[in-house]
Amino acid sequence: MAFAALVADGLGGERFSLLDIGCSGGIDARWRVFGARLKALGIDASKAECARLTAAESNAGVEYVAAFAAEAPDAKIEVKQASPLIFRIRDRLSFMRTTELREARLDKAATEEKLRHNAWEMTELADRTKPVVVPELLAQRGWTDLDYLKIDIDGSDFRVLQTFDGKFENLGVLGVQLEVNFVGTDAPTEHAFHNTDRFMRKQGYELFRLDVRTYSSRALPARYVWPTPAETVSGRPFQGEAYYARDVATPGLSAAKRAKLAAIFSLWDVPDLAAELLVAQRAALAPLFDVDTGLDLLAAQQQPDRSRKLDYKAYLASFESDDRWFYRREGNIGLGERLAAAWQAFRRPRK
Repeated sequence: MAFAALVADGLGGERFSLLDIGCSGGIDARWRVFGARLKALGIDASKAECARLTAAESNAGVEYVAAFAAEAPDAKIEVKQASPLIFRIRDRLSFMRTTELREARLDKAATEEKLRHNAWEMTELADRTKPVVVPELLAQRGWTDLDYLKIDIDGSDFRVLQTFDGKFENLGVLGVQLEVNFVGTDAPTEHAFHNTDRFMRKQGYELFRLDVRTYSSRALPARYVWPTPAETVSGRPFQGEAYYARDVATPGLSAAKRAKLAAIFSLWDVPDLAAELLVAQRAALAPLFDVDTGLDLLAAQQQPDRSRKLDYKAYLASFESDDRWFYRREGNIGLGERLAAAWQAFRRPRK
């Protein structure tokens, strides 16, 4: 967060604009580092959740809209939208068995507990007959600039993503976070990773991070990763999170846009890409913040298990000397190293 905070302080009156389609649970806390400069719009099918988030929101620049996002204003909305194959595979997984076991209790549970179990369809929902086409909604609200887009709506994600076809460049979108499926058919309309990846590359974006979530079979359930039933510590690759962005060498970006792109990389926990951008765009970024300080903060982020962090120059010198720190030591991995790796995996953003 330290590097992103440095960038935020250097933006002056520039805003960081974020669109969260499927905002159940709220805007990811990492983006709050931009403080009053954060301008965000959250869209979710759960009317109850949007009302809860609105009541709890303290930033006047953050708004929530209860609506189903769709590919057309007259689209037929189904609460759970996915291909028959994905549903068949999903129903074979252990988390669905837990969902079945808990269904009666969840039916009477509070909205917060339903949402913790991803049972948003059991909450008060928005009007299915009035879905929104999100780029049109942005235009109606006067949004002409968008730094970050996130889509996670459990089914129709790919159809909603396609409504942005040809619109990313004019909106100035820097980073895109998408839930993807690693199962499905070869149909070009399937909400599957291969189609998402092809679409995003057509728009001019590169994949800079990919998280894979495994799910066990109900025939032999594995332990859950989280306190609620979802991904498991072992199992088949079922879903994941794909992170796309403009390349660090993309021409035509303003200094503020480049600074925000570097902050996005850092908040994605890929500080090396942020450092690459700072090195390449030092002169352009210098009026916004001290680039050397920024590089030192990124170097510190790259050394989470070092009690004494090397600054950027010392860190590079350490690498050039073929320091053994850059290698996993031989033999059994000690408890401390295992705990550090587990903590790094835990702290990676999940939303």
